[in-house]
Amino acid sequence: MLYTSIENSKIKELKKLQTKKHRDLTNLFLVEGYKIVKEAYEQGILKEVYLLEGEHNNVPLEPNYISSKVLNFLATTKTPQPIIGVCKKLETKTLGNNILMLDNIQDPGNLGTIIRSAVAFNIDTIILSNDSVDVYNEKVIRSSMGMLFKINIIYASLKDIIQELRKENYTIIGTKVDGGKSLNTFSKPLKYVIIMGNEGNGVRKEILDLCEQYLYIPMNENCESLNVGVATSIIAYSLNMR
Repeated sequence: MLYTSIENSKIKELKKLQTKKHRDLTNLFLVEGYKIVKEAYEQGILKEVYLLEGEHNNVPLEPNYISSKVLNFLATTKTPQPIIGVCKKLETKTLGNNILMLDNIQDPGNLGTIIRSAVAFNIDTIILSNDSVDVYNEKVIRSSMGMLFKINIIYASLKDIIQELRKENYTIIGTKVDGGKSLNTFSKPLKYVIIMGNEGNGVRKEILDLCEQYLYIPMNENCESLNVGVATSIIAYSLNMR
């Protein structure tokens, strides 16, 4: 089928998936580009494909075709790739032993970077506070480069889930720039939760107060702090090497 009008009811429904409210209502989200569409298909979550008319590239599902006007209406980039996929949200999986917890992360680019590093360095699950940016935000998906589909991600009340994890013998580890153990000498527990904080304020005090241990990244005194995406990547890499 070929869609040429942005006034078409189906196209309008797809456009709504750019909002968190509609993603939550439908449990669906959009992805853009051949690589990410392929990743979604391989994970079994790709439901529909919309391909620019005249394109002949092989796609994993029988495509619907769209005009350039409709493509530009649905896409979130200035020069979009000629393919858009509709996906169902990922199902929650087993937590695993290596958990990353994110407290009020707001920047979608940071979250995408963190997801890529978490996959690269064998984090099993990412737990996001309920007030963090939506993982299905198009900028998160794009900056994660499809790694979003390869890791378990859940949203929760951090206070509540920390209590549950402590009962399951996870060591709860907070991060802060002053105090705790240096990452260089930190001994990795068998089951752990590393908590990283908001871009401007770090981990909230009420969450830090629930931690059993603390660590920091030693660095040149001329640098006060690191971007949360960079800091998380360093910590995940270091723990993965032990």
